[in-house]
Amino acid sequence: MAAEKNTDICRCDDEQVRLIFACSGGADVGHLSDAAARKMMADKCGKLFCLAGIGGDVEAIIKTTREADTILVIDGCPVDCAKKTLDRAGITGYRHFQVTSLGFDKGKTSVTDESISAVAGHGKRMICA
Repeated sequence: MAAEKNTDICRCDDEQVRLIFACSGGADVGHLSDAAARKMMADKCGKLFCLAGIGGDVEAIIKTTREADTILVIDGCPVDCAKKTLDRAGITGYRHFQVTSLGFDKGKTSVTDESISAVAGHGKRMICA
């Protein structure tokens, strides 16, 4: 019997530099965005990168981000802190979504394996598009 393939692993072109920035805010949806981004990194969909480094104007982090082939920004809610951080640094051309746009409610969302997989799955489709 052949081993089953892991369908959680991304099937993107491995030659591209894909960076993932996630809200890690205090709300449950911020926690969920961070957990989903970490799952995406574990599944080899891209590299979770330092949003604080962008906000802190760390030259090397901003340079690497500008040179990336694909950037995915995951915000927990419509406040869009992660998106605004990249915008303020003049970084454009990224893909973006909010966890709340997927039907998760701020203040009412449990961070479970199921919710993490749902958000990570959406992110995977966006980063490999």
